[in-house]
Amino acid sequence: GDTVIVTAASSSVGLAAIQIAKSVGAIPIATTRSRDKQDALLEFGADHVIATDYEDLPARVHEITGGKGARVAFDPVVGAMLPKLADALAPHGILFVYGALNVDATPFPLFPVLGKMLTVHGYQYKQIVSDAQRLERATRFILDGLASGALKPVIDRTFTLDQIVDAHRYLESNQQFGKIVVTV
Repeated sequence: GDTVIVTAASSSVGLAAIQIAKSVGAIPIATTRSRDKQDALLEFGADHVIATDYEDLPARVHEITGGKGARVAFDPVVGAMLPKLADALAPHGILFVYGALNVDATPFPLFPVLGKMLTVHGYQYKQIVSDAQRLERATRFILDGLASGALKPVIDRTFTLDQIVDAHRYLESNQQFGKIVVTV
């Protein structure tokens, strides 16, 4: 029943996060910059989609959650997005940061963090793979999800190695929905 904000939602990690949220009964709110991918994200399973270039993220999240805010945000972008995510979270919310796609300075949202008693958690895969018990639980969760169909890898396009330039151009165009694969 928790609400989860998934930024960069049409990326392979974002799509996996939507599937994981759905599989555990959470309500995923997907974010994307433009409206181009809204329908695809809704069809994929996001309960709500916010186009951040056109909509006020905190206002929409509070509208969707009846004023409560989201319990979790999962973000690889940061930059100017971080304060907006903090504003969109509920008291005692958790902001997982797992990347820095935006290379601009990231302002720290001090007052929302203090006022709402938020947790900002840096995440790397090492937290799981360096702990045998956590790795076993995570592996079991993923394999069970794949077996049940709750988790499905999403391949947008496949390129051959001699098409690597085209693959990079496609990736840079931000048109992909899921993973781009280059076969050798």
